[in-house]
Amino acid sequence: MTPNPHTLTPLTDTERTLGVVVGFDGSEQSFLALHYAARAAQRRNTQLTVVNAYRLPAHFYSTLAALPPEGEADLPRQDSEAVLEQAHEYLKNYPGHVVTHSVKGDAAGVLVKLSGSAQLVVLGERGRGGFVGRIVGSVATAVPAHAHCPTVIVPDSYDPQAGVGPDEGRFSPAQDPRPVVVGVDGSSISRVAALQAAEAAAERGAPLHAIIALLPLDDVTGWYPGIGFDSSYAEQRRRELEEHAQAEAAWLQSRVPGAQVSGAVEVGAAEDVLAQRSAEAQLTVVGTRGRGGLRSALLGSTSRSVLTAAAGPVMIVPELPDPRLKDQPQFPA
Repeated sequence: MTPNPHTLTPLTDTERTLGVVVGFDGSEQSFLALHYAARAAQRRNTQLTVVNAYRLPAHFYSTLAALPPEGEADLPRQDSEAVLEQAHEYLKNYPGHVVTHSVKGDAAGVLVKLSGSAQLVVLGERGRGGFVGRIVGSVATAVPAHAHCPTVIVPDSYDPQAGVGPDEGRFSPAQDPRPVVVGVDGSSISRVAALQAAEAAAERGAPLHAIIALLPLDDVTGWYPGIGFDSSYAEQRRRELEEHAQAEAAWLQSRVPGAQVSGAVEVGAAEDVLAQRSAEAQLTVVGTRGRGGLRSALLGSTSRSVLTAAAGPVMIVPELPDPRLKDQPQFPA
């Protein structure tokens, strides 16, 4: 039975025995996701779980003579297992522990269910078969929005060879100097995302940039022509948020040992700011919900714009219980 998201065990708890779960369907994008997931499992010193989902076709037979030969219903499962053999071949030099699962059911539902026993779920940007349509269809929003652990979407631009030295194995974690970027807005869910981002940055030895997006005042007053643009108010608001960004960074650093966190305010819509910053980041992190500019970051068209516009992997973090949320900084109203 999948745990209730409000009573989940900590992500490092031994009950999350599946470790890093990756959806694999044999497509080029799923191989990129598989490589990313293998590296992530190496960093976390945990199991790599490779999953392929399949469905049984629905047929209507008018007579007994029309029934298919015995065993034909097993073909989808056999095809699924053949796909997983491709993953086995790709991982033949992988030094960690690997488990594969061929699971009957809808891809999104399968991954959401398994996420309750996972530390991380990894998906390619697009796929085929059971994982088709992650970005353009429903799976892209269904899995991140309902998963019980963070989900990473790996884009086509991911380079498995980047940052790997000539004497290192193909699955060795890359030495990447780029930062991890996270969007924060003062809500608890954004801080859960920020804590996960800080952990990801610490395990990579990378800095974390916590970004607060400030919607331009002229974007708001444009809807109300009778209200003039007050630049002094905008500057005052920016100073308030910059002070809070520094407090947010200090709070994160105190909660995640080894993290190197800086805070900043950037003008623009949250999804635009994060998409732009993703071009210089090795990972961009957002929460499933928030307040202000981040509330819709994974709902409807805004979520798809973040995922499709990002220049690198995106981690989506659901609302998870975290004891480190005590004594949160006070966000300015």
